[in-house]
Amino acid sequence: MTRAILLVLDSLGIGALPDADRYGDAGADTLGHIADWCARPLAEGGRGRALTIPNLCRLGLAHAAARVTGRARAGLVPEGEPLARWGFARERSTGKDTVSGHWEMAGLPVDFEWGYFREPEHSMPHDLLDALGDAAGLPGFLGNCHASGTEILRRLGDEHIRSGRPIIYTSADSVLQIAAHEEAFGLERLYRLCRQARRLADDYRIGRVIARPFTGSHADDFKRTPNRRDWAMPPTAPTLLDRLAEAGGEVVGIGKIPDIFAGRGITRAVKAHGLPALMAATREAFIACVDQSLVFTNLVDFDQDYGHRRDVAGYADALERFDAMLPPLLDALAPGDLLVLTADHGNDPTWPGSDHTREHIPILAFGPGLAPGPIGGRDSFADIGQSLARHFGLPPLPHGDCFL
Repeated sequence: MTRAILLVLDSLGIGALPDADRYGDAGADTLGHIADWCARPLAEGGRGRALTIPNLCRLGLAHAAARVTGRARAGLVPEGEPLARWGFARERSTGKDTVSGHWEMAGLPVDFEWGYFREPEHSMPHDLLDALGDAAGLPGFLGNCHASGTEILRRLGDEHIRSGRPIIYTSADSVLQIAAHEEAFGLERLYRLCRQARRLADDYRIGRVIARPFTGSHADDFKRTPNRRDWAMPPTAPTLLDRLAEAGGEVVGIGKIPDIFAGRGITRAVKAHGLPALMAATREAFIACVDQSLVFTNLVDFDQDYGHRRDVAGYADALERFDAMLPPLLDALAPGDLLVLTADHGNDPTWPGSDHTREHIPILAFGPGLAPGPIGGRDSFADIGQSLARHFGLPPLPHGDCFL
């Protein structure tokens, strides 16, 4: 059979891109700095124990990281020849966001500039907020600033419940986020508001509108729930997903993948929340797949729960938990199957602020019968999409070079 899994370790960058200084990210290295912190003695503020991800290293992650940065880290020491085809890729798209990274790996680099709300305070224009408030019948909004999603709940959550005004905020990414209490405001009401915001945000070329529901009774116990929803701008041209679906294949989008592509090219969507559930859903979907099927999964926990929150310890623990979950997925691969492990951008938890970082991504391609070896540095994430198109016997995509 010809099947594939595209598994995105959201935000697992492996070293700054050559143009990272334009983004304030020169020197960022998500994986490398996590490994450095783990190996640092407890007395020096580290964990005192090396990062332990043997399965990823056996596939070639340590080799790829060392090739990018020019040095090995504790826990990331290349030993022996990798079992996978291994390498790394540079982003051609103009941003360092989720949508750009995923579209590009599906064969569609973003060659235009996204819109951004760049001002730290009073970030979104009054015309946009007035139009959204009028459309939704709201008395106004709280926030309107750059903020971390957890910090802004502590600061404004109580006032939101008292006033009924949603919390609206953004970041360095092309994003408009709206937080509201699931019970006091209502989950479906929040979703309707975000759909209205999506229509208005199109005029500003904003990549995503995100609903950020939360629960709790006061600032100390407000907690975001798994009912997050994303409304992305639809892809501006056909992607690998469209091509495979049009050819009669199946594209199973797991987690937030259907939202990232605005449903385009997705033949079946599977909702799952949390690393164990996402991995279980990926394996179950893949085992059930027939010929010409792609299972496409985003493991959002690394980015959402640890990268943005600058939680180095949590990120390290999550990587080790993921590594332990990897063998059952590898065992599910049959001759003719392919697994591609990669990332969409960086989010260095040791870096200032709470935004993504402009980094190289790893590419690890493994399957029974696929000869291992280095694929070098790739000039675009689109090489992933082009390689999957070749794997499925599809006509070449407009962008990218095959590494199979």
